[in-house]
This record gives sequence, structure tokens and C-alpha cells, in this order.
Amino acid sequence: MSDTTESLRRKITSAGDLQSVVRTMKAMAASSIGQYENAVRSLDDYYRTVQLGLIACFRQNELSDAVMKQEPNDTGTINVIVFGSDQGLVGQFNEVMAEFVVKTLKDMSGKVSIWTVGERIHSRLAETNLPLEESFTLPNSICAITQLVGQLLTALEVRREKGLVTQVYLFNNCPKSGSIFTPVSRRLLPLDNTWKHDLTASPWPTNNLPETLNNSEDTLLAFVSEYLFVSLFRACAESLASENASRLAAMQRAEKNIDELLEDLNRSFHRLRQSGIDEELFDVISGFEALTAT
Repeated sequence: MSDTTESLRRKITSAGDLQSVVRTMKAMAASSIGQYENAVRSLDDYYRTVQLGLIACFRQNELSDAVMKQEPNDTGTINVIVFGSDQGLVGQFNEVMAEFVVKTLKDMSGKVSIWTVGERIHSRLAETNLPLEESFTLPNSICAITQLVGQLLTALEVRREKGLVTQVYLFNNCPKSGSIFTPVSRRLLPLDNTWKHDLTASPWPTNNLPETLNNSEDTLLAFVSEYLFVSLFRACAESLASENASRLAAMQRAEKNIDELLEDLNRSFHRLRQSGIDEELFDVISGFEALTAT
């Protein structure tokens, strides 16, 4: 009986230590969600501002050859950038994204090149037949996203100049109200007539139509550069916000399970302890009765 109670005591201690770790990770995930969600909201406003700047340039001038050089090519190389996580304890975060990537790419024709951001999503996609080429480290803060975006844009420009890529798609998990996240995909390149038409179809928010000053082509190229930058930045920030939301939900489930486990262990411990006390009392009573009878 002593060994059994000691074993339960060790399990209770271990579960308590694990509960402390889970609560710490839960607090860290909750604090991280705020900065990433605030960044996503700010990026939405900035993204809309960049779009309006592009619309103003397009309505006043024809799209120059410096910006639009090619139409989508169904037989060209499709460069896919997939955002996942570097760490675990995020539930089905990477599994859902991997399934979404495989399902979406089935409908695309042409050679595919996969770039992953995050070790976990890289491992998941490595289990599929998709060709993985580049792997990038996921930023651990908002400030570090800028460096990652710079690396991605530089690598894309090198491949584009060599004619190794004609289309670029972004895949990331996006936070949604009422649920933790949902996987989404967006086409980043090429900036062609289809992209221009969809963009300029949006109505101008006021009755005062803007005009671009000085060198309109330089202004257009500056807006295009910002468009590419903010698109990649937003995809990464959305993925990080979704990752921390998923981790928080996973820690909440783990905390609930540990609480239930501790309750069961404590109940079993007290029951065994009481059973031991009862046996000892019965032994004392039996001994007393035996001595009295003699």
C-alpha cells in the first residue's frame, strides 16, 4: 500500500510541475497574440492605403512595362511560399496548412517550387510529394518580420531575373472571429492586367479623384514595392497571430486535462490513504478485542 501511495504522490507532483509549465506557456501565448493581432489590424489599414495609391496611379497613367512584363503562364514555374510554425504545441496548425497546400496545388498546372517558413511546416510538407527547395526561419517577434520579408523579396527577384519563376502564391493561416484560424492563399505575382483590373474595379472612397505629381512611373514603382512588402509582411503576421491563438487553445485544453487528472489522482490518493488508515484501525481494534477476550 505504501508503494502505491508513494507512486500516486510522485504522479501528483509531476502533474503539478507540468501544470505550471502549461500555465506559463499559456500566458506567453496570450501576451504574444496581442502584438500580432494589433499588427494585423494596422497592416490592413496600411494595405488599403497602398491599394488606393496604386489605383490612383493606374487611373491616371497606363501600367508601364517596368511593372507588368508578363501575363500568367499556366506552364511556367509556380513559386509557393508557405508559412507555418517553428515550434510545436499548436494543435493541428501545420497539419491543416499542409493539407490545404496539397489540395490547392492539385488544381494548378506547371512546375511547382515550394518555399517554407518554419521548421514544422517544412517537416509536414516533406512527407508529401511536393518539391521543397528553400526553407526560412520563422521570426519570433514583429520586429524580425522585416528581415524575413527582405530575404524573401531578394530571393524572388533573383529567380525572376533568371526567368525561374512566373507566378508566386502565398499560403498562410489567417485568424478569424468565431474560430481560431483558417488557411488562405493569395497570388502575389505576376502584377498583370488581371491584377490591375481587379484592383481598379474598386470604387474610390470619395468624390475627389487624386492625381500623381512629378514622375508618375517612379511613384507607381514605389507603390508596387510597398505592395509586395506589405503583402508578405501581412501574411507572416497573420500566420504568427494564428499560431499563438492555436497554441493558446492547445494550452487551455491541456490545462483542463491536467486539472481533471490531478482531481482523479488526488481522489485516488485520499481513498488509498483512508483505506490504509481504516486497515490500521481494524488491526488495533482486533488486537484490543483479542487481549480483552483473554
